[in-house]
Amino acid sequence: MKQQCPMAFIYLSWAILVAGLVFFALKGDYAFVGLWLVVAPLALWAYIRFFPAISRYIGYGRVDDQSPQAVSQVSAKVTLYTALGCPFCPLVKRRLLALQMEMGFNLEEVDVTLKPDLLIAKGIHAVPVIEVGEQRLVGHATSEQLANLIRNGAGVLPD
Repeated sequence: MKQQCPMAFIYLSWAILVAGLVFFALKGDYAFVGLWLVVAPLALWAYIRFFPAISRYIGYGRVDDQSPQAVSQVSAKVTLYTALGCPFCPLVKRRLLALQMEMGFNLEEVDVTLKPDLLIAKGIHAVPVIEVGEQRLVGHATSEQLANLIRNGAGVLPD
């Protein structure tokens, strides 16, 4: 399975949350509405928080990092497109923030969860998406892959 979150799955998870609320409210089980409001987001948080430890057991494979061999300062604008509920997005964001300290690029994060017009305009079907100039990487990426993307997107020749 690809190491990315299809936007359809992101929207489906939020639809299930809303559907559960509507279901319990229509049944008149307001205790379950309250419970659902606590348990469902908590379960999503736990899934995202513990995803690196369980990813290989649920079919996504390992999400280990690989450090870049060499990093250098670059003048580039890096855009990270994320969605609320994607377990790969926080991993990639942490790696980009660490690289930003070493490479000095500008990082912009754009949450596309409620921006279908942006998804269509950019042709984004899955997240995370990392964009540097005309270069784009979709899905989970190691620090080495991110550093290479940033160098290539900034037009820096390899050493």
